[in-house]
Amino acid sequence: MAASPRIIKVLPHYLDLEGRQSVSPSLFERDAYQATLRKSPALCSGLRFDVQWKAPGVPNEEVTMRLEMRTSKKFDARPFVKEQPVTSRGFFSRWSAVTVEGEAFKEMGELVAWRITLWREGAQIAEQRSFLW
Repeated sequence: MAASPRIIKVLPHYLDLEGRQSVSPSLFERDAYQATLRKSPALCSGLRFDVQWKAPGVPNEEVTMRLEMRTSKKFDARPFVKEQPVTSRGFFSRWSAVTVEGEAFKEMGELVAWRITLWREGAQIAEQRSFLW
């Protein structure tokens, strides 16, 4: 029996003005730098969600990843939505990134809650969401 499609891990990272999430490869340094970026929005140029997912048994055709965010400026019934196609490649998991930059990032305000979903042929096949969603 094949495993069902699923989202394994979601890591939201703020990006600095140079597009970096960290200044060194250390996880401790990354977490410290992310804390600095969260406290200083003027140092941020965007927000990237790194998503580890797998879809075994799904043919190598396009799957759509959808990011939905509720933010301090957009916390109503219609959250900010961004979709992008991703490709399923076999049985093992893979990483994909969804990035919000530029004017969309400047207009959204502070991130409050998020949800990542995978879609295939108009049907949702996997979901992971933050605690406050």
